[in-house]
Amino acid sequence: MDDPFNLEDDGLMPFIHRISSEQIIYKSKKNQCKFIGKYVMGDLLGEGSYGKVKEVLDTETLCRKAVKILKRRKLRRIPNGEQNVEREIKLLQMLNHKNVIRLYEVMHNEEKQKMYLIFEYCVSGLQELIDSTPLKKFPIWQAHGYFCQLIDGLEYLHSQGIIHKDIKPSNLLLTTDGMLKISDLGVAEALDMFAVDDLCQTSQGSPAFQPPEIANGLDSFPGFKVDVWSSGVTLFNIATGKYPFEGDNIFKLFEKIGEGVFEIPEEVDGLLGDLLKGMLHKDPYLRFSLPEVQHHGWFIKRHPRNEPSVRIPPLRGDECRNMTVLKYLESHHGNNSDEDDCSDSHYFTEHDLTAQRLQQELQQHMQQQNSRSAPSSPGTVAAAVGASSTDSRRSRRRDRWRGTFRIRKLSACKQS
Repeated sequence: MDDPFNLEDDGLMPFIHRISSEQIIYKSKKNQCKFIGKYVMGDLLGEGSYGKVKEVLDTETLCRKAVKILKRRKLRRIPNGEQNVEREIKLLQMLNHKNVIRLYEVMHNEEKQKMYLIFEYCVSGLQELIDSTPLKKFPIWQAHGYFCQLIDGLEYLHSQGIIHKDIKPSNLLLTTDGMLKISDLGVAEALDMFAVDDLCQTSQGSPAFQPPEIANGLDSFPGFKVDVWSSGVTLFNIATGKYPFEGDNIFKLFEKIGEGVFEIPEEVDGLLGDLLKGMLHKDPYLRFSLPEVQHHGWFIKRHPRNEPSVRIPPLRGDECRNMTVLKYLESHHGNNSDEDDCSDSHYFTEHDLTAQRLQQELQQHMQQQNSRSAPSSPGTVAAAVGASSTDSRRSRRRDRWRGTFRIRKLSACKQS
């Protein structure tokens, strides 16, 4: 039987033409302005297991907000995905506190099978700040400020009969003015208003922040004390840069958590050590309650600011994390240059991208080595600031190169 795809019979020989990467260039596409209702879409802020989070601008109030984009098809593949989202929406719509993330609006697109959750804008999260520091921790006074806001938010949730069940640094966000926001109530549980106690039977939180009663597989446990435990682990982490319990796998981790034995680092002062021991007590009925935490000496102490604060790190080269919607608005109103312009400022080869990336990594490595070995001096600080500004400009240019690109041959561009 003749093969219709046999090119040799037709006198055609298949071939692969190899070209140099220098003959291929990238050109950034024109920024397309997208709307979701009254909101203008901006750049991506983050991405999780449930969906993406992007910055948006409210065209009526001109306020920055954030949208969580969820695909129903993806939620169906996640165990309890749709139920967790519906639970979070229901809970957030009834909450209003300065330390709890606020949900403004929920929109649906049945054609695309997408959900859009409009939240208040948060510029960063505690986990991102911790990861940006060499010691992976905050100064004590800064950790104390975040912890006090966390306890205030938890007190409000518990007063509404809500158990969060997943308190951890990655679920604690920060606004531009440093206000902490408790987020991600997907696994939270609302107690019955006529319940005589706070006993719970299920938990879906992160393993490293689970209490011994869950690690040991108890059928029921006090729900409020679960949040106290995870808050204690969070405080331990942001104040020391370590975790009270660690294991090579989840089984060894739960084994250590179930034993409830941990060590307080030597650099931790007595008051903080006593608070951590009370919040991480193995017996949930002997563990500190939220009022006991709020009346503890370390909680009410005014800590001196004897160390510089950990600042919000740059996002894709933008140290100020400026509004990303503006470039899309400029494109929408025709302020961008012509898309078919073949000037050198719009085209970059693969070699250019690789060289820029390697040079930036080398400079960052040298800066880290210099900061560790040499003491800070006016000349060193000035050089570091100059290098930082140069890296920032290069990073911003590189971000404009990336995104969605169209590949063209350099020769074709020159002919046009």
